[in-house]
Amino acid sequence: MIVDVIEALTDSTNPKQYIKNMLNRDEELAKGWVQIEHPLFIDTAGGKQQIRCANTEGIFRIIQSIPSSKAEPFKRWLAKVGYERVQE
Repeated sequence: MIVDVIEALTDSTNPKQYIKNMLNRDEELAKGWVQIEHPLFIDTAGGKQQIRCANTEGIFRIIQSIPSSKAEPFKRWLAKVGYERVQE
């Protein structure tokens, strides 16, 4: 879930607002957001809840847009895997 990724990799107390700010900051991410975010509706005791989900590629793209030291290990890993893939 997108909000969980934001909470884990940032110090934001309001992940939904963080996402809005991130989309304002990263124009290319905002342009592709409809392909990244996939709403999932789940029945709960309180009624249907909309969960903001993304596939693996979408989560990786979101991580690339997070300017946080907590996101840096993932960014380095993505660069390493990308480099290895190009070398194949």
